[in-house]
Amino acid sequence: MVVKKTAARANPAAPPADPGSPADPADPEAPEAPEAPEAPAQEVKPEDLQTAEEREFYAPNYLTLTVLSVILFFPLGIPAAFFCYKTWKANQESRWEDAYVNSGRTCWLNVFAILCGLGIIYYYVLFM
Repeated sequence: MVVKKTAARANPAAPPADPGSPADPADPEAPEAPEAPEAPAQEVKPEDLQTAEEREFYAPNYLTLTVLSVILFFPLGIPAAFFCYKTWKANQESRWEDAYVNSGRTCWLNVFAILCGLGIIYYYVLFM
């Protein structure tokens, strides 16, 4: 038994197809349409993946207090800066428990460093 392939005839009343237009996907003999050039891959930042609701959970960073603590009392200001960085990093990666723990450590170290720095300044002003 011989089977002949017959192409389905288009509607004779329809206008002829434009030669530059993309081919009908149902027609197997039609040439493929040229693909659009791919856009270059853009780097996706972690903060772009977070929703607005997630950003509301950000733990406080205390960056200004950290800078002040580094200036006033360097020995406690450096660990405060380290925990400030860890808080920022945990906020970016949506690790909320780590962010809040590091935020508390940052705050306490900042307060102690500022109090120690002010105590040293007062001591030198009053007794020297």
